[in-house]
This record gives sequence, structure tokens and C-alpha cells, in this order.
Amino acid sequence: MFFQKDIETMHRKDIEALQLERLKHLVDYCMKNVPFYNKRLTEAGVTADKIKCLSDIQYIPYTTKADIRDNYPYGLFAVPMKDIVRIHASSGTTGKPTVVGYTRNDINNWSDCVARFCAAVGVGDEDVAQISFGYGLFTGALGLHYGLEKLGCAVIPISSGNTQKQAMILKDFGATVLISTPSYAMYMSEVAHDMGISNEELKLRIGLFGSEGCTDALRDKIEKGFGLFATDNYGMSELMGPGVSGECEYRCGLHIAEDHFLPEIINSETGEVLPAGEKGELVITTLTKEGIPMLRYRTKDITRLHYDTCKCGRTHVRMEKVQGRSDDMLKIRGVNVFPSQIESVLATIDGISPHYELVLTRKNYTDYLEVRIEINDTALLENFADLDRLQKDAAFKLKTVLGIQAKVTLVAPRSIQRYEGKAKRIIDKRNEEE
Repeated sequence: MFFQKDIETMHRKDIEALQLERLKHLVDYCMKNVPFYNKRLTEAGVTADKIKCLSDIQYIPYTTKADIRDNYPYGLFAVPMKDIVRIHASSGTTGKPTVVGYTRNDINNWSDCVARFCAAVGVGDEDVAQISFGYGLFTGALGLHYGLEKLGCAVIPISSGNTQKQAMILKDFGATVLISTPSYAMYMSEVAHDMGISNEELKLRIGLFGSEGCTDALRDKIEKGFGLFATDNYGMSELMGPGVSGECEYRCGLHIAEDHFLPEIINSETGEVLPAGEKGELVITTLTKEGIPMLRYRTKDITRLHYDTCKCGRTHVRMEKVQGRSDDMLKIRGVNVFPSQIESVLATIDGISPHYELVLTRKNYTDYLEVRIEINDTALLENFADLDRLQKDAAFKLKTVLGIQAKVTLVAPRSIQRYEGKAKRIIDKRNEEE
């Protein structure tokens, strides 16, 4: 079993001592090798010898996605191209992508981090892992690929798409581990059952899901759909890719690899560092990245950190499931709404599927929210009394949780688009004011 016990169970004071040593080195490394950081740190009056304790990180300016894009493609690289062995880029659909580079040592550290969280949920050398992420510039597929190979898994690099073939391969190749987005796993289970493939014919036992949020309610539906144990992992290309954190068998938070990443929680609006236990925006400093180091990168993800020792014995800090992104938060008539809140409500209502869309419109300078939800049974469309009852139940529960009235529209099964990657839930028509 891949378990780096000396690292994963370090005492808190030893973790922090290691982080401080690596933070000092990182500041010096960035000053010497990245002109962008040299300028930023010089203007802030920060040098490595002025970092006396971890809290001194507060004097280092934040790095944002805009900074990476402004230095497109290689402006933030800290090593010459002869030392770069891999280039990835964000999966963003608008504007220039954020480009990241890896040294050979970065790749080794990355595969270690991935292997850790995979092993923490019981993946080992007897497993057959089907990777249903798209291979390419996106970090998800190759990130998991190298980590799973380090564990000794037999890896099926099928990529995404052709869902019927995906289901066939799951069955015929005896895959025991599935890697995909949560929404694609849900869709794949629907297709498999439509093809007459039962859970009993599959050998699936573990799901390693990432790249998008997954509420507990959606996780439960995936587990029932595929008969596996579903787990979350977290990462982003700007930091490394998957492997920044991942759940263990107890699923009580995602363990952050603290020997490689230094996390903080800040107030998204003020930039103020929040005390331990407070909910806010996650900020990450990459302590060991050589190719493109990141000082205090603002992830925009909303979460909370827990520093107590986990039941599994691991001592590295755990982050809660990401509640949402500060830039994905919807402000409707003065009320903050996260899509994950809506998903959690819908999962409690019998008769509807986990597939939905949020349509935002504006009329007379006022914003309105419509929640379009699939029903499970086509026959319900002809039973107006039951359909009306279901619609009112959903509208009432959404208003109770969100604090605003949303229009609920129930639509036929399979009428909302499925996605092989990240699901696109929000349709914003507010610039098309009626």
C-alpha cells in the first residue's frame, strides 16, 4: 500500500516547520527566477529573510488568474524551457488559457500527491482504473494517470466521449475504479442501465471524482447508480492539477498535501486572512513547484479548513467540500445564491433527476431565477395534479433555503443536455433585457 506515513502523519509543529523552511526558499527562488515576482515582492518589501513565521506570508501579495493570463504563455516560468518536460493549460472556454509548465521533479511530486489520495481510499495494485477525463491540455487525465500507475494500477486511458463504449469497456475490461467528473459518472450510469448493464455485471468499487463540485446528495445518487464508493479530490492546473487534496476512506474532508501546499482562508471581498475554522476563499502557495511556482494563488473556491487529526491518522489539514466559487456565486435581488445549494435541495425531492439548469433573466432592472428540472418519469407529464404538486414542492423548498422565490419549470426526462466534462448549469440571459 502506498502510504507515506512519515509525511502524512507528521506532528503539526513539524509540518509548520517544514512549510516555513520551504516558504523562505520559495520566496528567494521566485525573486531570483521570476521577474514578475521579483517586481511584486520588491514593491511589497518582502525578502526571504523577512519571513520569520508562517503568518508573515500575509505580507506577500496575492497572485490571480489574471496575472497568469497577463504573462501568457511562459512569463511566469521559473526555469528555462530545456528544464520543462510537460506543458498543460486550463480548460477555460473564453480568452487565453492559463499555461503551466512542469519540471521532471514537478511530475514526480505530482504523481506522489495523486497516489496518496488514491491510496487513502483503498486503491491499489490489483485495481483496473478507467480514466474518463479528456486527455490533452487539461491536467485531470494525465495527472490521475501517472499517480495511478505509481500505485501499480492497470490504467485504461479511454478519455471522455462515446459513452456507450465507455459503459461497454467498464463491463468488458472489469474496471474497478472510475475517474471522471461527477456529472459524467451520473450520465454514464444512466447509459449503462439503458444498455441493460446491471451493477452486478460491473466490478466497480471506487469512484475518484473531481474537476467540478459534488454535493453529498449527488454523490449518493452516483453511488446508487453505479454501486460504488464515491470520493472527491481537488486541484487546479494553476497549482498542479489533481492531487492538491483528496478524501480518505472516512470522507470527512479532503486532506491537503501540506508538504507541497500551504493553504489559507481569506475574505473574498477584503482580502483579509481569516482565523482557523472560518469559511472563505481558499488561497494556496505551492511550496515545491519548480516550473511555475505560485505565491498565494487565489483559487476563488469557498471552503473551510480543519486542523484536527483525522480518524484515518493523517494529520494534514482537511478542507471541506468546495461550497462554490466566489465568481460563480449568483446575486439575485441582493441574495447570494450558490448552485450547490440548489443541487442539495433538488436531491431531497422524489420524482426529479439530478439534472437541472439555472436560467437568469432581467426585466425592469430586476433579476429573476428560473430553475429547470428534469422529472424521472415521462408519464408524470400527463398527470397534471401530480406535476403541479411536485412543482410547488420544489418551489417551496428552494425558497426556504435560498430566501428568494425562483420559478420552477419541470421538463421531460433526458431533455437537459449532458456533458462529458464539467456540467454547464448556468444560462445567463441578463444582458438580453426584455
